[in-house]
Amino acid sequence: MIFTAFFNTAIFQGMVLGTIILKSPLFKSNANKYLAYAIFTLSLLIANLVFEILDSYKIVPFLLFLDDIEWAFLFPVFIFMFVIHQVNHPIRNSKKIRWLFVPFLYSALANIIYDCEVVAHIFKIPIVLKTVIETLKDFDFYIILIFIPFMAVYTFSFIKFSKDKQEKKWIAFLWSLVFTLLLSWIIAVLIALFFEYDLSFCMRILALFATFLIHFTAYYGVFKYRLADNKQGIEALLNKSVVLLTEGFSKDVIFKKEIETANLDLFTKENPYFKKLETLCEVHQIYRDSTLNREKVAAQLGISAGYVSQLVNAITGDNFANFINNYRVEAVKKMIFDSDFENYSLLAIGLESGFTSKTTFYDAFKKATGMTPNSFRNTNK
Repeated sequence: MIFTAFFNTAIFQGMVLGTIILKSPLFKSNANKYLAYAIFTLSLLIANLVFEILDSYKIVPFLLFLDDIEWAFLFPVFIFMFVIHQVNHPIRNSKKIRWLFVPFLYSALANIIYDCEVVAHIFKIPIVLKTVIETLKDFDFYIILIFIPFMAVYTFSFIKFSKDKQEKKWIAFLWSLVFTLLLSWIIAVLIALFFEYDLSFCMRILALFATFLIHFTAYYGVFKYRLADNKQGIEALLNKSVVLLTEGFSKDVIFKKEIETANLDLFTKENPYFKKLETLCEVHQIYRDSTLNREKVAAQLGISAGYVSQLVNAITGDNFANFINNYRVEAVKKMIFDSDFENYSLLAIGLESGFTSKTTFYDAFKKATGMTPNSFRNTNK
């Protein structure tokens, strides 16, 4: 019962934490979105263990639809998506990464079809097809033996692209916890298969580790790291914490109130860091520097690179690269209208505005205007 109570608390906190990360403007970013999805998935994995401990599958057989799907395929993919968005790697925009979801979709499809007959009795599967589906279901674990180690190595290879030391340290530690949990689970299952060992106690220990992972993410990943970049936000949150503590609120209430009552104006165009960023772009034209990146801007603003991305994402709904490229596109348009640049080639104008290559220039210009630079110039002659 102690295990069950502890796991129920962890599931609840995981769901609350994931919802807060998704809904609060304080945490709005594509990276955090995938972190929230990972927390939801981890909470669901713990919930499946609780259902098993309580024999809930006998009471409510339809819960088997959740248990039979191999969610372990999905959890590491969300962690991978979080990492590549956090370090702002170009692969985050590649459609090829969708293939990483194929093992989960395969598992979900095979198990749902099977449970539609065995659990829900919706239809009757032909014997031959049922045999094939059962084989596919049994093959899940063998795929996991390859998939999870692959995801561990593949995800780790992208951590090095973070140029913020604090960010890199946090991501690396999160990675080590996640894949220690997943690889330990694989080892435990293999031992159980070969030595006929009862996994129930081992699974509970791993679930305890998973609950620690949720708490770690909440404290270090969300508060200590993510909001530490926002000095004003932290001060506001700490002040509200003191007030709530003097009123005798529990920690859970403090956590909720901090998010609900935080100064949301910090993530509007009135944000002092964002206003300074606009000044740097509009007055000092820092976008003309072709080597400009988050780290350079962060150094000028006196904040971290991670907070620069979070600020731009939350206020503009776009990423840092597109934000800067939009200024470059506007500079190109002005030069096209300026007779002093009449004899300049479009590529020269693009490079003068800060673009690093013809491809980047043309892609960004068409994305912003719906026209190629050539079409724009011809239209406005």
